[in-house]
Amino acid sequence: MLKFKQYLKLNYFLAIVIALGIFFRFANIDKKVYWYDETVTSIRLSGYTKEDFSDLVSDSQVIKIADLQKYQQPDPKKDLIDTIRSLAVENPEHPPLYFMLARLWGQGFGYSPAAMRSFSAAISLLALPLIYWLCRELFELPLTGWIAIALLSISPLHVLYAQEARGYSLWTVTILLSSAAMLRAMRLNKTINWALYTLTLVVGLYTNLLTVLVAIAHGIYVIIVKKIRFSQTFTAYFISSLSAFIAFFPWFFLMLTNFNDIDWVKNQIPLPTLVSRWLLNFSAIFFDAGIGYADNFIDIKSGYDNLQINFTNPLTYAIIPILIIILYAIVFLFIYSENRVWLFILILMVAPTLPLLLKDLIDGGQRSSIPRYLIPCYLAIQLAVAYLISHYQPQKLWRIIAVIIISAGVVSCAISSQAETWWNKYSSYYNPPVARIVNQTKQPLLIGSNAIRVTSLSYLLEPKVNLMLVKEPNVPKIPGKFSDVFLFRPAKSLKSGIEQQRYKLELVHESGDLWRIKR
Repeated sequence: MLKFKQYLKLNYFLAIVIALGIFFRFANIDKKVYWYDETVTSIRLSGYTKEDFSDLVSDSQVIKIADLQKYQQPDPKKDLIDTIRSLAVENPEHPPLYFMLARLWGQGFGYSPAAMRSFSAAISLLALPLIYWLCRELFELPLTGWIAIALLSISPLHVLYAQEARGYSLWTVTILLSSAAMLRAMRLNKTINWALYTLTLVVGLYTNLLTVLVAIAHGIYVIIVKKIRFSQTFTAYFISSLSAFIAFFPWFFLMLTNFNDIDWVKNQIPLPTLVSRWLLNFSAIFFDAGIGYADNFIDIKSGYDNLQINFTNPLTYAIIPILIIILYAIVFLFIYSENRVWLFILILMVAPTLPLLLKDLIDGGQRSSIPRYLIPCYLAIQLAVAYLISHYQPQKLWRIIAVIIISAGVVSCAISSQAETWWNKYSSYYNPPVARIVNQTKQPLLIGSNAIRVTSLSYLLEPKVNLMLVKEPNVPKIPGKFSDVFLFRPAKSLKSGIEQQRYKLELVHESGDLWRIKR
């Protein structure tokens, strides 16, 4: 009877946690900044390219916000093919599946920021049953799966990406789906199961290029478990993987043809900053209340985030026990779980992460510090922690720790849901204060040279604000009919050109790189 009551209490607790996780995925979904990358999503869904902006930029004409935001809505003349074409030409590093599905969603629910983010939030819900399936393939104890669902549902990191109009929640789903499908195929070793794995891998590849690293992790696992023997299982895996990569080859060929190097990931950052990011990113899996970093979190003028851990806030030190729990969970998993279990989780943790980490340490860069690139690693960590909580004796202690971890996630999500900006908005982090300054003036003109950054800011600007887009190195003539003229994130050449016209530049918001032009 006592065990039955404990079982009911546990079920109620898990149900409440999962319900909270679902709630936070949709709560205030339109409140945070619609940042640069999300603006690009809307442009791609609409089927537009940079050439379509040329008319707005070339003449340095004064335009309204509506003139710019029309490129965030599909033109009736453009269809799904235009969406795919715009990606293939300008962003081939982003496979088309998410954008195709999001466009179909938009046809039914609209293309507003809230609607686009709602698609990601809805997709993210699929990860909850999928992580349970993965746990059932790995662990004998069903409780581990339920704890994993609870940890994933209330994870601040996953909730953040569930509220972003990008494909990272879909990628999370495909990682879990392909991993569970592979383990099931290995267990049953039937053609239909290997065919399902092939399909899930194709879906993953057409969602995110980094699925290649997940596929490599799967391959390493099969090779180790089967002890490098060309068994029936290894042959089936090889055929499935090869078939998936053949199916992905058309887009891979387009990427090789049109690929533009992603320079910002190569930005050199000091090792202490890189380590600080790693610590905050790993702790954000379970706790992210916006207190781990000092003010001016993002330095948009430099090539990297000016990140410094905020040691003045006592809550910052919550990072330490979280990191200890993560490390202990990995060690506990290695000691007490079956070889096939800890091997899979450890390989999923390391194989997709190590190439990015080594590239940063050897050649410089910040790839390994971008949380969305390390989602496979974070999922593996959550699996390890779920195993620890469900298997450790005495269980009473770890039930208390589980409640603390989940409570930390709930508090983090509650705080984040009320915020207008967060660390994952990167270059658009300071858009809200910049917009407030501009909106406070009577008849303002905002000049910028990056149409996408201005579009992101325009979601926060009032209709009275006029805009001017400048094509560098051209220097515009400043109209005299406006009460205030602002310069937003100008290049050095644009600033010097305006100063040569005998104007003075007053720095209004340093972090947001906003200037006022004065005679």
